[in-house]
Amino acid sequence: MHWKWKNYPTAWVGQYAGRSGSLTIILEAVADYDLWIWHAYFGMPGTNNDINVLESSYLFSDLAAGTAPPAHYVIQGQEYNMGYYLADGIYPKWSTLVQTICEPCSTKKKYFAMKQESCRKDVERTFRVLQQRFAIVAGPSRFWKKEVLHDIMTICIILHNMIIENERDLNAPIQDDLEGPPPTVEMAVDENQRFQEFLSRHRRIKDKDAHFALRNALIYHLWENTRG
Repeated sequence: MHWKWKNYPTAWVGQYAGRSGSLTIILEAVADYDLWIWHAYFGMPGTNNDINVLESSYLFSDLAAGTAPPAHYVIQGQEYNMGYYLADGIYPKWSTLVQTICEPCSTKKKYFAMKQESCRKDVERTFRVLQQRFAIVAGPSRFWKKEVLHDIMTICIILHNMIIENERDLNAPIQDDLEGPPPTVEMAVDENQRFQEFLSRHRRIKDKDAHFALRNALIYHLWENTRG
């Protein structure tokens, strides 16, 4: 989401003015179908694209450091221990990102693309709801300091999640515990070993082959569920 910035330091015009000509600040967010915001990163200049924002944010830093909450699931008999996020085609082909298929040629792939794109719209709905709820982020910001804007956006996100909790359907299949269990990873004492483990996890995150393997498994998993 791009939040327009009306009263800005004139020296920052070049880096915050995007293709639209308006000065904006970017909010990166991860949300589920319930519109709960699980991750938010705010403050990048509006000239950046999604890849620049992803590389700058801390979305996968805990995972690479080995301190992220554990994730475990099985698809098509294959066990996975890293979660994944739905993304569009501009994002890199990482094992932690599942993209749609631009030109699906089979019924299975068409069904997968339809489901993936449908679920991905949840974050777009979240942005719209956030702006509808809080007029302060719907219009251009009149504050001068970026730190103030960061605090405003953070408060709005916290209030938004509180409203979601209060209005949530108690019968919805969502776990009551919204915080993941504490990490159980034993950190290496040796600095060199710790660095090598970091590099190993970093390579696993950016594994292109694992990206396609996971997407193919999801294609067959979704297709089998429609038949059974």
